[in-house]
Amino acid sequence: MSLTLIIGNKNYSSWSMRAALVLELTEEPYEERKIPLFRPESRARLLAESPNGKVPVLLTEEGPVWDSMAIAEYLAETFSEFHLWPRGEYARAVARSICAEMHSGFAALRSHLPMDLKRTPKTVALPVDAQADIDRICVLWADCRERFGQDGPFLFGHVSIADAFYAPVAARLRGYAVPLPAEAAAYVETIYQWPAFQRWYRAALEETGEK
Repeated sequence: MSLTLIIGNKNYSSWSMRAALVLELTEEPYEERKIPLFRPESRARLLAESPNGKVPVLLTEEGPVWDSMAIAEYLAETFSEFHLWPRGEYARAVARSICAEMHSGFAALRSHLPMDLKRTPKTVALPVDAQADIDRICVLWADCRERFGQDGPFLFGHVSIADAFYAPVAARLRGYAVPLPAEAAAYVETIYQWPAFQRWYRAALEETGEK
């Protein structure tokens, strides 16, 4: 199978990271093609590859799949033997629920703590709505770990799409040195020890000429 993942800057593009981490779970070889964002030509280049002019987009032999959630579902169906969603009907439903919540919510967190993997960890004053987002995320993580995480350090035990979707959140929380409950801090460390995340992180640190 021939797959190409179109991404934006690794340092900033949290949605690109999500799609890439899910793709890594399949162990399928793929080509990665980066279109730097924030440049005058970026929009035209994106529209030439992506139907909605955004990243990420997965180019398959049948055509493009865009939006990180759709990419995740496509890969989960195509590579079902890897169990990209957790095992068990209810666990999968919860995993989809928290991914959907990430996909459509937490606007204050996104606005006030944009992902910047090169950022030297430093605290900032958090608005009430951003802190509320963080508190909700910590509850989600603790609940998933308590109910489904007995077999490993990830949200549902083994690494899954849910971890790919929350990896950029972990990066935000570390980058802004957000005080966290012990359970949440341990999960952030789990993400930073994930080899696929480490590869993305190292590549982000090496990027130049981003803006």
